[in-house]
Amino acid sequence: MAREEACPAAGSPLGWSGTLAQYLDVVADRPELADDAHTRLYRMIHAAGRRASDRAGQSAWTFFDRDLYGLDAAVDTLVEEYLHSAALGLETRRRLLLLVGPVGGGKSTLVWLLKRGLEAWTATDAGAVYGIAGCPMQEDPLHLLPPALRADWARRLGRRPAGELCPRCRLALEHEYAGRYLDMPVTRVVFSEANRLGIGTFVPSDPKSQDVAELTGSLDFSTITQYGSESDPRAFRFDGELYRANRGVMEFQEMLKLDERFLYQLLGLAQEGQFKAGRFALISADQVVVGHTNEHEYRAFAANPRNEALLSRMIVIRVPYPLRVRDEVAVYKKLMGHSRPVETVHWAPGALEAAASVSVLSRLKDRSDTLVDPVTRLEVLNGQEVPGLSPDEAAAIREQAAQPGAGLGMEGLDPRFVVNRLAAAVVRRDGPCIDARTVLRALDAGIGQHALAERVGPERMQQWIGQARRAYDERVRRDVERQFITVFSDHARALFQRYLDHVDQWLRPPGPRAPEADGAPVPDEALMRSIEEPLGILEGQRRTFREELWLRVAAVGGQREAWDYRVHARLRQAVERRVFDHLADLLALEPSGDAEGADVRLQQVVAGLTQSGYCARCAPGALKYVAELQAR
Repeated sequence: MAREEACPAAGSPLGWSGTLAQYLDVVADRPELADDAHTRLYRMIHAAGRRASDRAGQSAWTFFDRDLYGLDAAVDTLVEEYLHSAALGLETRRRLLLLVGPVGGGKSTLVWLLKRGLEAWTATDAGAVYGIAGCPMQEDPLHLLPPALRADWARRLGRRPAGELCPRCRLALEHEYAGRYLDMPVTRVVFSEANRLGIGTFVPSDPKSQDVAELTGSLDFSTITQYGSESDPRAFRFDGELYRANRGVMEFQEMLKLDERFLYQLLGLAQEGQFKAGRFALISADQVVVGHTNEHEYRAFAANPRNEALLSRMIVIRVPYPLRVRDEVAVYKKLMGHSRPVETVHWAPGALEAAASVSVLSRLKDRSDTLVDPVTRLEVLNGQEVPGLSPDEAAAIREQAAQPGAGLGMEGLDPRFVVNRLAAAVVRRDGPCIDARTVLRALDAGIGQHALAERVGPERMQQWIGQARRAYDERVRRDVERQFITVFSDHARALFQRYLDHVDQWLRPPGPRAPEADGAPVPDEALMRSIEEPLGILEGQRRTFREELWLRVAAVGGQREAWDYRVHARLRQAVERRVFDHLADLLALEPSGDAEGADVRLQQVVAGLTQSGYCARCAPGALKYVAELQAR
């Protein structure tokens, strides 16, 4: 095969193999092939791009969109402050990454995404990885370069080849190739956790039985007599996780539960990129070491002075629970997945949001320095506009929540518990539809099953459920009111025209007059104030407001019918609420399908609700429930 034909050019097949000489021709043109593990991960995430975020002036990484919700801040810290700076060659490349957060908060999912993404990325041309053929560590072919040539290649690649050959490759170079490093075989490598290539996972078990050889390998006693020495690389099993994860990701589940023997191995791995195994010199390793643990384990670990050396070699990123209702709902949908019973259930609008509201409320710490109630904080964090709250006040609430010391989301109800209670609601339902009241009853019934109840008390948890219930009441009231106003829009327009009639009489020069002056009707002050008071118009401000309103009408030639009151958001809300309150007694009627009077309009309200997400069963239920609320 000609040398040019064997070169791993762009688009080379996954099964390509050649020599170091052939590989060097290409890496000179494509320096990214020599990326270290941190740079490779950063390029993979960066290639997926960014999307607009709800947080002003910030964006989020698209790579994590599929399975992570509400963790934009934690992910941004991971990508920018850890991977990006490490890719630039800064000191963070010498640190272990530790994800700390509550159970069910997404730590394992975050690492899972990195591992699965790396498998797919290394199968593409942009993420191609080449390693020394036959090496148990799939190590960088540039490790074959003699020290005298490395400075020249550092200038050509913009990065210095780092690391030394593993004992097995050094033996092969000396004895099989007689030092002819350019003839050493190189092959394309695709990472795979299943094949133990480029991705490793370590799970702690009983410290008395678990052997550090699971990380660093062990002697093959059956071959010692054949090779004559325990220091012969051929008599050693290079099958530990640190070898297999080289150039990729090494995950330590429940990292701080590891025995000290294992943690000490990580000291040199983090700082020097080396670890010790058997009777060999230090072995070079290039891998992103990611561990995860819970807050309790981390606090206990950090409080022990003996762990200072390891703590100084860690970058700790806290991974909290979501603090936005919509993100929490997305988590529930992901956890419930494609379960057949769940797919046959209709979740009424607000049902999953009610459960999510309870969860988020449990994660918001009480603050003594604010007069804002928890539900308002929940709505602000969810990106909702709260009447009576200025943009600056809303921004202050979001800034408080984002402060590292706030600790929001680090404790509370975990999504798994809520999904368990949703499952209970599914199996105990009395129909195909589940509404928010059913979900909240299921949560209330399971309060004693969660450990949080012992810490905060069941009364506190019931308070969160009560707050979520009130938030749902307001939501379903708005849904029904919106449909009512659509159906009874002529009532709203008639009411506003009446309001303008009385304002007209009230404003006639020389001002408010007795009716006997010219036989004009008496301005109905009660009617006008019923519209103005919900707008926050005080008694002393009524003239100014009415005059300004009349000027707007005059701007369209004084044709009141031509001026649409709905362009004034607060005025529209006041008028429509007044109409809804006036017609609330109609809610007590059961829509029966009779083609007469108000009952026909109630059927139209139900039809509008079904078009906005309610079903034929829960739409009348919502109507009836709002009737009960109005009756109170």
